[in-house]
Amino acid sequence: MRVRQILSLLLALAMLAPVPAVLVPAPAMAQEGDDAMPPMPRPRPDRDSQPPAPSASGEASNPASEAIASLTSAPQPVQLSARITQEGAPIPDGLVWRIFDTTPDASGELALVAKSEGGAADVELPPGEYVVHVAYGRAQTSETMSVAQGPNEKSFVIEAGALRLNSAVTGDVAIPATLLTFDIFTGGDDASRTPIAEGLRANEIVTLNAGTYHIVSHFGVINAVVRADLRVEPGQLTDATLYHHAAQVSFKLVSEAGGEAIADVEWTVKTTDGETIFTDLGAFPSTVLAEGDYLILAKLGEQVFNREFQVQPGALVEIEVLTAAF
Repeated sequence: MRVRQILSLLLALAMLAPVPAVLVPAPAMAQEGDDAMPPMPRPRPDRDSQPPAPSASGEASNPASEAIASLTSAPQPVQLSARITQEGAPIPDGLVWRIFDTTPDASGELALVAKSEGGAADVELPPGEYVVHVAYGRAQTSETMSVAQGPNEKSFVIEAGALRLNSAVTGDVAIPATLLTFDIFTGGDDASRTPIAEGLRANEIVTLNAGTYHIVSHFGVINAVVRADLRVEPGQLTDATLYHHAAQVSFKLVSEAGGEAIADVEWTVKTTDGETIFTDLGAFPSTVLAEGDYLILAKLGEQVFNREFQVQPGALVEIEVLTAAF
């Protein structure tokens, strides 16, 4: 009985014990050397860990790249010449060459890269685009130019002519050169004209681009002025004489006609509308006046003497003011 109870107890304990897990064998894996194994994919590169791709500056450091860059940027010989007309001979002297880069700098101006004076210009420039300006006197022209590998040549046509000016009084009365000056303006109406040259002397030769110009001749410094439009032709010298309706006038204060000039006189010349156009101090002043009617005042101390007079084109005239006339 006791043995049976013990067996029953052992059986109950066995039923309460956990059942061990059944291990299912895993399928066999192919060995690494098996030919049926597909190729393993290559790992993707880590962008952060890779060296940077070659840059333009890196390529420039390559000896071959440096040699090419040095060859293509080396200055090349450039010869420049200019002619007055297409068929004319090259101008031997008197040229001023200025060569500019085509890219404006920070200030908006084109940088001057070369300058030459004389006749033909021989310069060296790296390959590229340039603006060439050439001046011959007051004549000038500008053109673009490409510089390539090897010798470069370019000829310019300035289309220039020359102008020589003189003046005389109507009737071919000569005018002293010291009393003449000329101003040259572009053609067109008064509002659009711009000055080309001012204060030129008589018989001075001026080189200009071919075209029409407005000329102003000054005889003296007051009101004797004459104007004309003149045409300058390429390759030609234009001689022009402008005629003034004016005269040189001198003054003297005398006590009698033909007498000696009185010193220390204050002189004033007025137009018929009262405008003062000339003043001086002395015994024998002179000036140039355009044709017309005038009033002369001669002040000696507290006394003032006057006279009306007329100017007509011609040679120097002398105006006497008598102390007997008030």
